[in-house]
Amino acid sequence: MDIKSSLEKLFSLHQFGIKLGLDSTLQLLERIGNPHEKFKTFHIAGSNGKGSTASFMSSLLMESGYRVGLYTSPHFVKFNERIRINGVMIDDEYVAKFVTELEDYIKKYEPTFFEITTVLAFKYFYEQKVDYAVIETGLGGRLDSTNVINPIASVITSISLEHTQHLGDTLEKIAFEKAGIIKQNSRVFVGRIAVEPEKIIRNRAKELNCDYNLINDFTTIEGDRLIVGMQKKSFSIYSTPLRGAHQLYNAALAVKTISQCLNQEDGIIISRGIKNVIVNSGIQGRYEIICNKPKIIFDSAHNPEGVKSFIEEFSKEYNSYKERILLFGVMKDKSIREMLELLKPYFNRIVVTKIDIDRSATPGEIEVIAHSVGMQINIVQNGSKFVQDFFNERTDKCLVVLGSMYLLGEIKSKMLEKSA
Repeated sequence: MDIKSSLEKLFSLHQFGIKLGLDSTLQLLERIGNPHEKFKTFHIAGSNGKGSTASFMSSLLMESGYRVGLYTSPHFVKFNERIRINGVMIDDEYVAKFVTELEDYIKKYEPTFFEITTVLAFKYFYEQKVDYAVIETGLGGRLDSTNVINPIASVITSISLEHTQHLGDTLEKIAFEKAGIIKQNSRVFVGRIAVEPEKIIRNRAKELNCDYNLINDFTTIEGDRLIVGMQKKSFSIYSTPLRGAHQLYNAALAVKTISQCLNQEDGIIISRGIKNVIVNSGIQGRYEIICNKPKIIFDSAHNPEGVKSFIEEFSKEYNSYKERILLFGVMKDKSIREMLELLKPYFNRIVVTKIDIDRSATPGEIEVIAHSVGMQINIVQNGSKFVQDFFNERTDKCLVVLGSMYLLGEIKSKMLEKSA
């Protein structure tokens, strides 16, 4: 099977939907020799910030001289983005060979797309002899396919209402699911989380005799810097290549985790790890400036907490533009009404478009929600063409493409095709 056929086979597994539980993943891992047990890992969960925190952690490890695997989801443009070693994507030939070898197994047992992809990542990291792998959960934590590892540390970045049909309809229930990644006698690092859900995570860590580290306890703000208390030293973060004040906290969480677990307190190495996060990890879509003239910003904020972080940064510059246009699209299980209400004051015009994935909210569904809160929106059938047309205008307006990573990825793919 070539890479095209292999990816078609992989993507066809989306038909089996989301199946929470570890049995299928464990069964497949056992079949190929349990590679996940043969390298060291860090495990990251959270409603927002997990991808950024994972990227900072992998960058810090790379700058410390380690060979580092990074597993994230979803991808933006190319499937291979999900699985990287020292920033380099997994090669097509490895993916094709893996899927070909498992073709009969896939037909017989019908694993999900995410289960197969997770096992692929673990096998690749083991065979490529990584020193450490940073593993981001897909959905939740307790029953997520990645939760078969026994990590050095578990990191929980944030808790907000998301995937409520799978994870529960309260912050406390979602916190319980995220806390499911915590393992006995390990270390736990927790970001900015409301009091009640944080108690759920803290109590789970205590039950499992873990070393518990809450970001409020090891960071302080002093002027324009965030100070991270490590074991013997402190480190000041003034800015990161990922824009937004929230990224200072994601970086701080990564710094604390790596310093505490590996005794890494070299300020020069930590500075390089933060500074080189984009190059080292390939992270995209976090207040990403695609173009300055005209101004085009891509942001993967896909829930109210993410939108608030986006607004915190956008509010610094939005008055600089005579017109601000939002191109918006998200999954149907998100808090669309709340997101639109938050975004409305910052844009003169809101446009929605379709995303080519079954779980996405249709433009018509978003339009109904918008009308219910007194908002007028426009619908465009081709989001990529809309962005291209805006780019060609070369105006002093601003376009923000915001929402699902799938939306950003679809548009980026088309933009790359045109520039090729």
